[in-house]
Amino acid sequence: MSDNGPWGQLPPPPEPPAGRRSGLLPWLFLGAALAGLIAALAHAFPEAVRTPSDWAGVARAAGFVLLIAAGLVRSRAVLSFEHLRHAALWAGIVALLALGVAYRGEFAGVAQHLQLAFSAGDPVVTGAHELAVPQSEDGSYVVIGQVNGQRVRFVVDTGASDTVLSPDDARRIGVDMASLRYELEAETANGVGYGAAYVANRLAVGPIAFSSFPLTVNRAPMSASLLGMSFLRRLQSVHVEDYKLILRWQRAAPGASPTRG
Repeated sequence: MSDNGPWGQLPPPPEPPAGRRSGLLPWLFLGAALAGLIAALAHAFPEAVRTPSDWAGVARAAGFVLLIAAGLVRSRAVLSFEHLRHAALWAGIVALLALGVAYRGEFAGVAQHLQLAFSAGDPVVTGAHELAVPQSEDGSYVVIGQVNGQRVRFVVDTGASDTVLSPDDARRIGVDMASLRYELEAETANGVGYGAAYVANRLAVGPIAFSSFPLTVNRAPMSASLLGMSFLRRLQSVHVEDYKLILRWQRAAPGASPTRG
């Protein structure tokens, strides 16, 4: 007797519809998108959902939506696999938009954090009349300023009474070194140091700017120029916060002319 039986070869069992084999996936996607949308809206409008009774109402509404969707799929009247996939996609888009509204404050700070991480000494504006200088790996605070329009790398030094230019920086910004008279004495870690008085047309750190600013040009070589108390004392406050040096200045500080742009 043939293995196929007396009636010939039996037809293979029918393949299940493609939509049924993967029918659970869009439901999971739709459920996740709906849950994300509910969580985002609850965060954006906390006054609307405050008590267990409020959350029970939200759960009932979500269950009703899923129940209606399931009934439509079962009856094949409106929704198909493609329709359900599109609905889940739009629910995800709405959830992302709601998350953007709910966490707009946190997202707004991302660019600022990136600026601080990669500033390389350029001060970052962190608020109205506020600058932040990130701490360097060696624990110091290095800030890029401008003297007469030329970039100068300063190390912030609260122990220095003057703002001091290194000889190399002074030459680079165009100071006539031959005309300087090194008559100013200062006690340093290496003994007595000598400097020359110099008045810059303009000294700026970010939007903080002072005209006719007195500087000292050091006679001995220095690894970096120093931003001392002659600059810092003109500010409203200077303090360290979360590994950042925070500089705040008054809107109409004497001698200050904040720049724009």
